Amino acid sequence: MLQFLLVFLFSLSWKITTSALPVEEFLHCLSLRLGNSASVANLVYTQHNSSYSSVLKSSAQNFRFTTPSTPKPLAVLTPLHASHIQATVYCCRKLGLQVRTRSGGHDYEGLSYRTAYKVPFVVIDLVNLRSVQVNVEKATAWVESGATIGELYYEILQKSRTLTFPAGIGHTVGLGGHLSGGGYGSLHRKYGLAADNVIDARLINVQGRILDRKSMGEDLF
Repeated sequence: MLQFLLVFLFSLSWKITTSALPVEEFLHCLSLRLGNSASVANLVYTQHNSSYSSVLKSSAQNFRFTTPSTPKPLAVLTPLHASHIQATVYCCRKLGLQVRTRSGGHDYEGLSYRTAYKVPFVVIDLVNLRSVQVNVEKATAWVESGATIGELYYEILQKSRTLTFPAGIGHTVGLGGHLSGGGYGSLHRKYGLAADNVIDARLINVQGRILDRKSMGEDLF
């Protein structure tokens, strides 16, 4: 088995202020950053949107954290491009909003779509960023964070009967969340954790910059 190259779009956490800000300010900021208010309307679900609840609960596995008393985000963003995430990171930082990043799989603790503190926050749902590009010759694969383990396994199997990736057995687990926990699986004793096999990554830092392994430096990587 050979190593695979995984690409993940993450936003880093930062300290926030506790002052509540209306969601209109957040939407206005996004419109200015993206330059198109119409596109923002197709990406963002606020509590005034009829689809807000269904989008928020779309990957919720533990219904203890979907009750009326569970803190709700000001908005759920479903980006289509890295630029959408960059704009969200910028606006949240500017307005003092916390960010939760959801990679599309299950989350029994609900940490990707709720907060234990009563502070305003926004959920970045990577459900649309789930491409898997397998290169059999190089034995690598670029995988976006919104893809699940099952989708990764499936795409590898379509290209090769001899290559695989040492991740978990839960096919609904999102790659972003799986790797952030190390990535335990049935092959880890021989090939290590899933995170051990990441040889490059792209992330979005708190300044909204896209960094790869070279530009972020070995310490951060």
